[in-house]
Order: sequence, then structure tokens, then C-alpha cells
Amino acid sequence: MCREEAAELSSLKPQLEELGVPLVAVVKENVGTEIQDFRPHFTGDIYVDEKKHFYGPLQRKMGGLGFIRLGVWQNFMRAWRSGYQGNMNGEGFILGGVFVIGPGDQGILLEHREKEFGDKVDTADVLEAVKKIVPVK
Repeated sequence: MCREEAAELSSLKPQLEELGVPLVAVVKENVGTEIQDFRPHFTGDIYVDEKKHFYGPLQRKMGGLGFIRLGVWQNFMRAWRSGYQGNMNGEGFILGGVFVIGPGDQGILLEHREKEFGDKVDTADVLEAVKKIVPVK
């Protein structure tokens, strides 16, 4: 389901470039051809955080019981109907997120942490946060 969100965020790339803001993904692993398979859906730079520092000291996970949640199945069906497929490789229980981080002391301007698999950020919220970034001189 992250591929669906990656494609939606990638659709913002022209506006982000106009504002001078890069689009970057931080992923936790690269099993097999995982990143290569992800690239068609994400137009920004992709970095692998093998030590999972970016994921914080308390990694947020949703165990196997997460699959019985109605919202997860609704998100899965939405992504599947849109033509997005995932994979069953690697560690798939760590929840992700989307952050807009400003330079210097601006810090985090938007923080969206998945509450369940497929819980996507609103791209309008991303653009709103990006427009608050004050360039460093």
C-alpha cells in the first residue's frame, strides 16, 4: 500500500521543485528487488536506513492481528482497485509515515504516522506544510 501513497506524493514533485523542496523516501530495507520495484511509483531520491535510526527508538509496529482490522482491508482493497500491489518480502510490520521537515530550527512542519497499514497522508496537508518552509539564507 506504500506504493499507492508514493505515487500520490510523487504527483506533487513539480510543485515541490518549484518551491525548492526535495522529495525523499527513507526505507528500512532493500530485500531482493524491493527498491527497484518501488522506483516506478516514487520519483524522488530513496535512501535505505538499515539501522532504522529514522524510525526512532520505539518502532511502531502492527502485528499479524492488524490484518483483522476493517480499515486495513478497506485500505488494501482501495490500493488493489487502483492497480497497486505490494510484496511479501522482508519485515512488513513496521508502520511508516510522512514528514515535512524544514531547515534549521523549523523542524517538523507535518508529521503523519500510519495508524494502520495503508493509512495515507492527505497530499493537500503536505503542500500546505511545504509552503510554510522558510528557506535558509
